[in-house]
Amino acid sequence: MIIRPADISDLNACIALDPSFQTDHVWQMEEREEEGAILIAFRTARLPRAMRVTYPRDRDSLVGEWERGGCVLVAEGDEMEVLGFLSMMPKDWHNTGWIHHLVVDRRCRRQGVGSALLSATAQWAREHGLVRLIAEAQTKNYPAICFYQKHGFTFCGFNDRYYANQDIALFFALSLR
Repeated sequence: MIIRPADISDLNACIALDPSFQTDHVWQMEEREEEGAILIAFRTARLPRAMRVTYPRDRDSLVGEWERGGCVLVAEGDEMEVLGFLSMMPKDWHNTGWIHHLVVDRRCRRQGVGSALLSATAQWAREHGLVRLIAEAQTKNYPAICFYQKHGFTFCGFNDRYYANQDIALFFALSLR
């Protein structure tokens, strides 16, 4: 497997990958007011049965990120096929890179492709003076939550109506120092 910058010819292959996933856990949000305070908590909840979840982002935005000079990397297999991709947009004013897409082909998941893409992205970010990465995940995307936590990301916030379908977005940060 080779990790390399995407070129224009890779983008159709990236968009064609199936980003849906299956999960039997979610992060459930609880909110309540108590003694003048608003308390928010997230807890892992097991679902009664596994559910298939569709990707919440418009994958066509990948082309715009590539055109604006974001970090768009692909994992290429032995037969030069795209196994996965990661896109990250640097925000120079606070030296942070926002990971917008991390998609691995279904048949290649849990084989180190995502980890290799994330590692290469962190290296790119350091070389470009970024000090942290921020990744997002739906509360339903328990596999991504576990992946980011396994790689040292820590929960740093949420937006309760972030996606077009009104799903909650969780944000995770990784210091690059």
